[in-house]
Amino acid sequence: MLDIKDFDFHLPQNLIAQKPAKPRDHSRLLVLHKNSNKLEHKHFYEIIDYLQRGDILILNNSKVIPARLIGTKEKTAGKVEIFLHHHLKNNLWQCLIGGKRVYEGLKINFSKKLNCKIIKNNNDGTWDVEFNCYGNVFIKVLKKIGQTPLPPYIKRSGQTKEDKIDYQTIYADKQKSGSVAAPTAGLHFTKKILSKLKKKGIQIEYITLHVGLGTFAPVKTTNIKDHKMHAEWTEVNKKVIKNILEAKKNGKRVIAVGTTSTRTLEAIWTKIENRKSKIKNHQDWVDIFIYPGYKFKIVDGMITNFHLPKSTLIMLVSALTSTSKIKKAYNEAIRNKYRFYSYGDAMLII
Repeated sequence: MLDIKDFDFHLPQNLIAQKPAKPRDHSRLLVLHKNSNKLEHKHFYEIIDYLQRGDILILNNSKVIPARLIGTKEKTAGKVEIFLHHHLKNNLWQCLIGGKRVYEGLKINFSKKLNCKIIKNNNDGTWDVEFNCYGNVFIKVLKKIGQTPLPPYIKRSGQTKEDKIDYQTIYADKQKSGSVAAPTAGLHFTKKILSKLKKKGIQIEYITLHVGLGTFAPVKTTNIKDHKMHAEWTEVNKKVIKNILEAKKNGKRVIAVGTTSTRTLEAIWTKIENRKSKIKNHQDWVDIFIYPGYKFKIVDGMITNFHLPKSTLIMLVSALTSTSKIKKAYNEAIRNKYRFYSYGDAMLII
């Protein structure tokens, strides 16, 4: 049994970052050497010193959508908050809903162009919600009236224009819109850093995982193996797959930016290895849960943020090195007042 208590720790509230570092690449960087006990204190712009010519850096180019909607009940005008969680199909979304007296059949208005109807209570904290539009039309309306889906630990009296920019990676692809939370390890990158990495000979590739709230959901089971992950949509171009295969064949390292990139690569790799036919574009739902004891198939190192206690994310990073080394690194980060969570500092595990 893997006990949930092994992944718990106390974090002082003042270390939960409320705003990102300015500029982005001036956040701090804790370097953890996974095969030793060595820790180094750096800044993110020094990441280039730890990546080698021939390394492949994998980034998640999913774009965050304005997933928070404030509406009113059709009959009573009572306030309701809808948080898009998971796109099911066409105009049907799985959502979190905040407000009193929410029930199946309830109709909610957001604007003249957008309304919805609650279809089903999933009895797990989520509801199936049917909107009056979908696709590009839906995204266009969201951009006008939706709010940035900041995590609840980032306290704001209201939305700011800065958050729309800050809570998005600089390489987010508008053709890959769909995340309801940012792939936060990528928030530290700047155009200047990416340019320097390319000049050094680091190969940069992009994959897509649309981040859902399930990624950040706390594990509530005592034995973590009993936890069930929510599925998330992933896309990987066949050219990227071939480049990674070639790099691994030549003994080069694959460095994933974030737990989302890591989970995407590890989830599809068994399929790739077992596929006898020609390699194709990958498009599929993944629900892989990585925790200590897992043997990584493709990822050699990772750039990541500092994660919540008892989360699947801290379990994943523990699997890449060890639970004891992650505990030591986190204790060191707390002692040195690193900033935690989405807008916080970074860690490099190599």
